[in-house]
Amino acid sequence: MDESVIRAMQRWPNVPAVYGWLRLDRRGDWQLDGERISHRQFREFIDRNYMADERGCWYFQNGPQRVFIALDATPWVIRRRADGELETHTGVAVREVRAVFLDEEGSLVLESEHGPGLLHDNDLDWALDQLMTRSGNPADAEALDQALRRASGEDTPLSWQGQSDVPVQRLDRDAMPDTLHFVREPEEQS
Repeated sequence: MDESVIRAMQRWPNVPAVYGWLRLDRRGDWQLDGERISHRQFREFIDRNYMADERGCWYFQNGPQRVFIALDATPWVIRRRADGELETHTGVAVREVRAVFLDEEGSLVLESEHGPGLLHDNDLDWALDQLMTRSGNPADAEALDQALRRASGEDTPLSWQGQSDVPVQRLDRDAMPDTLHFVREPEEQS
């Protein structure tokens, strides 16, 4: 968290939180009232001060005020860098993929040390190369189709070949917040 933010929080400790005007879209872009935030320094400020509360609601600390963020998918969007490593939409390196989930639309969510992150759609071709069948063969169209037909919460015949062999589980998009412990649409506590 920025030092200026910490000082502002100490100076004004009881500023009401804001809900409903900031969103993280499926591509890892911050949206303000439906418009992509293009100002680089503002995006970087949000990135540096982005975190979750005890409820699993994600926000950024804007000086003394918490600005809660609606999530189109998950709290993180994960991208593959040019060097082949993974990082979050905020530029933080992903060192460990702990679990992998496949939703009903074929999107992949990677659970890392930072929490759940939707794999950026530009990296789906690369991700297909990371998927193997239990027999050790590259995943083909039939194996993917089999995985997609599984019920939410069931293991699939696929595994993710990263730093270690991680089973891929089918998980419906609507089940992700409860299963992965985050809130998509934060609301003010009463």
